[in-house]
Amino acid sequence: MNKNTKVNAAILIIGNEILSGRTQDTNTSTLATWLNSIGVTVGEVRVIPDIEKTIIDTVNLLRNNYDYVFTTGGIGPTHDDITAESISKAFGLKYEIHQQAFKILEAYYKKGEFNEGRQKMVWMPQNANLILNPTSGAPGFNVENVFCLPGVPSILKSMLGGLKNRIVGGEPILSKTISLRTVESEIAKSLTKVQENNQDVEIGSYPFFQAGKLGVSIVIRSEDQSKIDSCNSQILKFVNEKNIEIVDR
Repeated sequence: MNKNTKVNAAILIIGNEILSGRTQDTNTSTLATWLNSIGVTVGEVRVIPDIEKTIIDTVNLLRNNYDYVFTTGGIGPTHDDITAESISKAFGLKYEIHQQAFKILEAYYKKGEFNEGRQKMVWMPQNANLILNPTSGAPGFNVENVFCLPGVPSILKSMLGGLKNRIVGGEPILSKTISLRTVESEIAKSLTKVQENNQDVEIGSYPFFQAGKLGVSIVIRSEDQSKIDSCNSQILKFVNEKNIEIVDR
């Protein structure tokens, strides 16, 4: 892929604990921010339960529609960690002990600690490529364009550095934020006109509440800094005409 190619990805969050509300998902934000920084646009995020058929069907759908798919969760040592076996079935691959992963964890744990439960974490799709884990030892893996990462946010974040040379993105996605002391209805017509005149730039408006007052943050996103600057100028023009206060956030 060259730098002018549009590259996209889907994020698949796997886990009953997310759907039940017991655990709050922060991995989407971590992954999306990192992917944007290397020129990969996240086109879709799904949250699904620990059900084998659902995982298989969703992975097969997403991997055929996106350049990359990132899954989080379900690769630990317990009975409900079924992501690795489900990925094996999605690709029609044998589910087996990954010898390199076995050696990594055997060396990581003290003698007698590498028990049967922990050994489950070395079972992966045949010929999977490892994603090294500098925090807790147990690797993630990828098969073709599907990358499987743990659900624990701090561990996932620590593993992203090892993926940098495997993910080929386009131009990094840049952004500019303008925060205003106003409400969306006051700027809607003017902002719509700017968007219509710059259809290859993403412009979003997001209400906020700060210091007891309402406001709106306008976010401009593009791979081209000059287009961001142009939109910024057009927005500031109507902001000044309407005497709207610009605020720091």
